[in-house]
Formats: sequence, structure tokens, C-alpha cells
Amino acid sequence: AMIDTPGTWKQIEVGGKPVDVYEPSQPSEHNYVVLHLHGHGGRTLRNNEVYTAEFEKYGLRAVCPHGRRSWWGKRICREFDERISPVEFIREQLMPEIRTRYSAEPPAIALSGVSMGGQGALRLAYWYPREFPVVAALAPAVDFQNWLGRGLPLDEMYESQLDARQDSATLQVHPLNWPPHQFITCDPRDPDCFEGTERLISKLSSSGILFEKDLTTSAGGHSWDYFNHMAPAAMKFIFERLERERLRFRG
Repeated sequence: AMIDTPGTWKQIEVGGKPVDVYEPSQPSEHNYVVLHLHGHGGRTLRNNEVYTAEFEKYGLRAVCPHGRRSWWGKRICREFDERISPVEFIREQLMPEIRTRYSAEPPAIALSGVSMGGQGALRLAYWYPREFPVVAALAPAVDFQNWLGRGLPLDEMYESQLDARQDSATLQVHPLNWPPHQFITCDPRDPDCFEGTERLISKLSSSGILFEKDLTTSAGGHSWDYFNHMAPAAMKFIFERLERERLRFRG
């Protein structure tokens, strides 16, 4: 009998940009893909043992683009690209590549993200809920307007804190058109992200928008200890909701 070989990580290039991809040893027959957006530090899930084990378990392919410190939005970030925004890159270059490479179409593509990537995943799902009905955001840096004035690329992208706040996930969610499957978590000992995450969640609640949350689990504040600790819950959510979407569409 053949010995099961674990899956493999490799780096490909899409539109001249590096993308880390994971191919599980037994990919889901439904071609499920997790499109993961990294945090401000730029570290993807490549060779992360905790996430890799989850991708293996569920047969999830993972696609982790490198977005520099762009905040994954619709604004040009020169550090990322002088001509196209991260959102244009994802929708016009990365999504066609995912289609071609894995025969995966929405709703079989879920979004996940941590920190900067967590808010990026939420905004992408809020802007395009039909394309991205399933999203998991860990410690999303929702109130990124607070990061202005620190000499980061954000300062080039936004004129003021108000300008940035207008573009935040909390103000982008549409009360009548939203992703049906949201999983939002934050460590209560995360001083940078907790308040903004809480505010977003209370807005979702008051708008009658469905979501799952965990604002109580603490595992090291804003850190990889926390992101890794939450991986099993996040990937279980993603897998179950991808299944739910598939069954809904099959009828």
C-alpha cells in the first residue's frame, strides 16, 4: 500500500508577486481553498506546523499571498505595488490563478487572516460577500486609523485618521448584503485590537448580521501563540461553513 505523504508547501509567483501555497496530501474532492491574508509582520502560514496540520486534516488547499504592509485594501500602497491595489491583485490576478490551478470557484474559497490580514479578510468579505461568503478573522486590526502617523505606508494611503476610519471594516459592512459565515476572535489581552473588534461585533449585532465570535479565549495577547491557539477553531469553522455553502448550492 502507498504510504501517505504529508502535503507540501511551495512558493509560486502570481503577477510577479510571491504566493505561498499548500497542497494537502489528500485535497478535498470539492476543491476547497483557504485564501489567507497575513499580518503587518508579513509572515504567512508557510511551514507553520499548527495550520498545516489543520489543512491536512480537512484537505484544505491554502493560498497565502505576500501583501507587504498594504492593509489589503483598495488603496494603492507603493510598497506593495505602484499600479494596482491589493484588492485588485486578489480579484483580478490571484482568483483567476486559483480557478485555473485548483478548479475552485466561489463559494468554495474561504478567507482567513490575522491582525492586518484579519481586517483585510473582513473588508474583502464585506465588499464582495457573494465571492467570499466564508471568513475567519483572528485579532483583526479593525481600527487601523490608530496606526496613522507612525511613519508606516498607511501615512501615504490615507490623508487623516478620519479618512482611514471611513475605510475600516466597521464602516464597510452593508446591513443588507453581508457574508453569511463570519468567525471573529480577539484575545481580551490584546490592547491594539480588542476594542475595535468589540465595536465591530456590537455593530454586527445591532444590524442583525449573523456571526460567531470568541472574545474570551486568552493565549498570549497579540501573538503567534494566540493565532496558532485559535487555528483549530478557525479551520473547523471554515470547513463546516464551506460544506454548508456547498450543500445550499447543490439543491
